[in-house]
Amino acid sequence: METRLVTPGPFRATKLWNEVTKYFRAGMPRRKHRQHFKKYGNCFTAAEATDWLHELLKNNNNFGLEVTREQTVQLLRKFLKNHVIEDIKGRWGSENLEDNSNLYRFPLTSPVRSLSSRWPLRENKNITPKEPGSAIKVPHFSKITPKKHNQLEIVEKLNNDAVQEDTDKMAQSQKISQADIEEIWRSTILIHLQTILGVPSLESFLNPAQIFPQHIMYNMTNTSKRGVVVLQDKSEDLPHWVLSAMKCLANWPRSNDMSQPIYMGFERDVFKTVADYFLSLPEPLLTFEYYELFVNILGLLQPHLERVAIEALQVCCLLLPPPSRRKLQLLMRMVSRMSENVDMPRFHDAVGTRSLMIQTFSRCVLRCEEEVDLDELLATRLVSFLMDHHQDIFQVPTYLQVAVQDHIESLKTTQNECFGEDLSAVFPTYSYCKRITTQEFDEQKVYTSQAAVAELLEGIIKEQKLSLKDKKKKLKQFQKAYPQIYQRRFPSTESEAILFEDKPTIKQPMLILQKPKFYSLRH
Repeated sequence: METRLVTPGPFRATKLWNEVTKYFRAGMPRRKHRQHFKKYGNCFTAAEATDWLHELLKNNNNFGLEVTREQTVQLLRKFLKNHVIEDIKGRWGSENLEDNSNLYRFPLTSPVRSLSSRWPLRENKNITPKEPGSAIKVPHFSKITPKKHNQLEIVEKLNNDAVQEDTDKMAQSQKISQADIEEIWRSTILIHLQTILGVPSLESFLNPAQIFPQHIMYNMTNTSKRGVVVLQDKSEDLPHWVLSAMKCLANWPRSNDMSQPIYMGFERDVFKTVADYFLSLPEPLLTFEYYELFVNILGLLQPHLERVAIEALQVCCLLLPPPSRRKLQLLMRMVSRMSENVDMPRFHDAVGTRSLMIQTFSRCVLRCEEEVDLDELLATRLVSFLMDHHQDIFQVPTYLQVAVQDHIESLKTTQNECFGEDLSAVFPTYSYCKRITTQEFDEQKVYTSQAAVAELLEGIIKEQKLSLKDKKKKLKQFQKAYPQIYQRRFPSTESEAILFEDKPTIKQPMLILQKPKFYSLRH
């Protein structure tokens, strides 16, 4: 049966529920069955329903091939609980459904749900309502998103309406405050997401109060050379033992962070350690408040919209609190490497490594606080896409940074007599607010990278768990890879020898015994 794609928009999770139940009621085969010496008409077994619904979900573009049979059974249990189906005696309201020959039927009542908003529009007190006819402040975009559903027309109209508003406000303003900067970031994100998704409004699934510019700016500026968020507060980071376990699995079997396995099943225990930690988190990594936003992005996960989906996820992941973004980024890197690693042992006899990763971690990535019925299926589809495209999704979109900076520069031009040196005080932390030359950028890049490498060298030197042999081996490798940095740390052989001065010289007696032989040859 052909199913339609539920596009992004308000109440998408409810629309998906109604879509699945409608096709299930219309297409599920029903016939006579015998049970306990009695005949029942117009019904079906739980196993038959599982077979038919599983095929429907796998062939549905809203869910995809990653849907498992167990997830299908879970959905049928939700159907029974919500009176989409009932048992042959008319009972429902529980989730006591198994993949067996028990009989079920459809009730006479319609299972279609009404659409209701998650929050009243403009309910948040921190959001000031606009006057009728006024426009929101919209930044200039340095990157143009492909035209879709008249997206460019939307942006152009909003930009034109915003010009007069900006001019009027700047005439009354003395300087740009931190609040103004944050409002520019909020407007940039809102309009850009609205353009990508091709919807007239985001208010049904993204409250403007849920956009925290501090999170966006932190996620864009505090990153490692691999693009992973670096946390200033280490108490918010993953525990050290979890990071070590994740590195072990990601680099299996070549891991320098943990000793090699000493017993059969070692890798399974390490994996269980990581899984238990993430599954015990009180909130999913994409957080409860952004559930509706990410559910709507699921509508873009189509082959012809792949780049648009990546761009949407790239922007939305900037909204996450930095600790959540970092954990999600490291988790996706680990599961992606494990899925592609041909040397990784199978953790389950009947389930492949990729499917196991998706089933294990989907719940800790995306779920609704109220436990929506399609949570598991929606999360499975999203996690699968994140695994395949995590490198692109977690790249920092510098064009947003440029768009905000261009907007600030345009405001400076409008009121150049009001501030000059004061603008730098608005951004005491973020370097992107100060223009530098290409030469200065290259010098800072070299200095930063060399400082990080020098810090790595100090870590090797101070590591007490390394044996003398391993430490010398690592230092030799470091000297070969970074000779100049090594030379600055150990300018002479004496300074290098100090590191190992209290270690005995190996095989010294053997060298003494060989001396008489050399003297005897001379005579």
